[in-house]
Amino acid sequence: MALLVCRRFRRKENMRFHMLTGLIVLLAVAILGETTMPKKVHQGGFSVVGIEVRTTNAKEASGDGVIGKQWQKFFQDGIQRKIRVRVDDTVYAVYSDYASDHNGEYSFLIGVKVNPSATASAGMVLRKIPAGEYAVITSDKGPVGKVVTAAWQQIYLLEDKHQLGGPRAYKADFEVHDQRAADRQSSQVDLYVGVK
Repeated sequence: MALLVCRRFRRKENMRFHMLTGLIVLLAVAILGETTMPKKVHQGGFSVVGIEVRTTNAKEASGDGVIGKQWQKFFQDGIQRKIRVRVDDTVYAVYSDYASDHNGEYSFLIGVKVNPSATASAGMVLRKIPAGEYAVITSDKGPVGKVVTAAWQQIYLLEDKHQLGGPRAYKADFEVHDQRAADRQSSQVDLYVGVK
């Protein structure tokens, strides 16, 4: 009889252990998100017109960054509507003119894709995105600032581990804010990182 009680106790403890382990794994995935490896694609060149500023990742992390202010200006001033030669309504955030790597200065532009022959109107900049190989990461879904920041952190981690599909080119990288990013509180964004 004691042996039967002991076996039942062990079985219950085993079930509890497996349930607890499963719960921990689910919780870790929910907190950390699943790490997805980038897919590598060949992207044709295109042009974007929009508003641009110069910044660094250190400045953005300090709380005195300009990227958030640029997004605010882009929407408040109706920049997208002012670009009449746009190809469609997808918004692009372009990182270019890198001084060195992700620790140095770079230019940040928010705008829309335009015809190759387009020019920038007053107060705006035309940026040509070079054709080439890009590692593509898709963000999780959530508040745009949070999910894009998390995706960039994943890119830096993959870069450090040499898992982007090649070394970063540091010519131009861009985010695609399409219809999945229309609700800024429940957005999903594709990030294209130029690789050699």
